[in-house]
Amino acid sequence: MDQLPEYMKVCYRALLDVYNEKQVRGYFDEAKLFHQKHIPSLDEYMSLSLVTSGCPLLITTSFVGMEEATIDSFDWLLTFPQTVKAASKIVRLMDDIVDHKFEQEREHFISAVNCYMKKYGATEEEAIIELKRQVNNAWKGINEARLHPTAVPMPLLIRILNFARLMDVVYKCEDGYTNAKGVLKDLIVSTLVEPVAL
Repeated sequence: MDQLPEYMKVCYRALLDVYNEKQVRGYFDEAKLFHQKHIPSLDEYMSLSLVTSGCPLLITTSFVGMEEATIDSFDWLLTFPQTVKAASKIVRLMDDIVDHKFEQEREHFISAVNCYMKKYGATEEEAIIELKRQVNNAWKGINEARLHPTAVPMPLLIRILNFARLMDVVYKCEDGYTNAKGVLKDLIVSTLVEPVAL
């Protein structure tokens, strides 16, 4: 960090703060649940997994270098505002929905799907329907933040929206993040590699 110019030190310090204070602690807490073989309540799981989804860290990183991103913007991010929570919820729930069966085979037993099933005595199908409804509500939260911006400039809110849009594509049909040779690869190739016929 000492080698960076002064204006970059502030940004770098904010990134390290987010990573150290939230991400690492979240991974540790997840590991404890896994080793204790404890299925948490859905609320407990979501409060932890919204952070470990990586979304807050990636959004913070994406602000670096933006003209509109001031120290106040990074301070705002550290409060884990509703729009970042909504984007994190979209990422976490969509990932858990498409990965549920695969994760069960790997004995990774904690996901939003089985936390919901345990709490409400629901079937897997009922849990997935409800979690998809929660994803839709999270989209409404992101859109509402864009309609009534108060805390940060609109380009920063657009960045959060675009991140959620990207994750929607990654997890729409399958776990495109884990399965790099699946649908996501075809989308990237058709968008960036293959020429468009005119």
